[in-house]
Amino acid sequence: MTMTSFEGQAVSENAHRYEAKKSHAGRITHTLVLVLLVVAALGVPFYLLFITAAKDQSEALQLSLSLPTKWHLFDNFWTVITQGKMIPAFFGSLLVTLPSVLFSLVLGSMASWILARRATKPMAIVYALCISGLILPPAVVTVMMLLKMIGLAGTAIGMICVYVGIYLSTVIFFVTGFIRTIPVSLEESARIDGASPLRIFLTIVFPLLGPTMAAATILLILYIWNDVFYALFILSGSMDTLPLNLYNVASAGLYLNNWHLIFAYIIVMSLPLLIIFAIAQKKIISGITGGAVK
Repeated sequence: MTMTSFEGQAVSENAHRYEAKKSHAGRITHTLVLVLLVVAALGVPFYLLFITAAKDQSEALQLSLSLPTKWHLFDNFWTVITQGKMIPAFFGSLLVTLPSVLFSLVLGSMASWILARRATKPMAIVYALCISGLILPPAVVTVMMLLKMIGLAGTAIGMICVYVGIYLSTVIFFVTGFIRTIPVSLEESARIDGASPLRIFLTIVFPLLGPTMAAATILLILYIWNDVFYALFILSGSMDTLPLNLYNVASAGLYLNNWHLIFAYIIVMSLPLLIIFAIAQKKIISGITGGAVK
């Protein structure tokens, strides 16, 4: 007995339904696994950070996941702000972060434009050297000696120069890939009209770099704002940034065995980064995919 066309169609529809249900169940399973991994990797540490910052000293020393018997979160915030030297350290962080990010973005985007448009073997070598800073650590001792020779050791200007030199590679890596996706015809038409290279870059290329520049900006702010290693050697106690201030006083004075104050300090220090990330998260994702993948 042969199968009719109607019966064959019914069997095919049942098979499609089964595959659709199986695929849907698989997506749900993958989503649940991803959520559990995120909770385990991020949720638990953030939860421990938050509840410890809300405890008093005796409870905070236990470093447990239990809720505080009495909440002292805002009291601890006020203590670290008023007694923990956060205000001058905050302005110190701004003083080195903003110029470092600005110069890195401007110089890095200009260099990326040249590297993206001149597709020659020498330029490919130059590009490889430029992005080698992503994997090669800077020679801290040599940098310190150089800054001492030119009189910039222990100064904000010297710290800015170090940050720009370190993170230019990050900007070039993201921006070069994105510029290669911009049609060259836009620049050629402006060049025919008599526009100079600087004007072409500022009026045509740079405005198109919005998503990638946003991603690079957030990454640079994150790296520089949380840096304590380079600041410890370069600034040498002449000025404070937020992470450096926390490092210097974590083992003495106000912060001696006061984990609740240390964690409260970390939360307050991270608030500007969390606010920036929440506002610009879509541009960060689109900038990373546009600059690094293409």
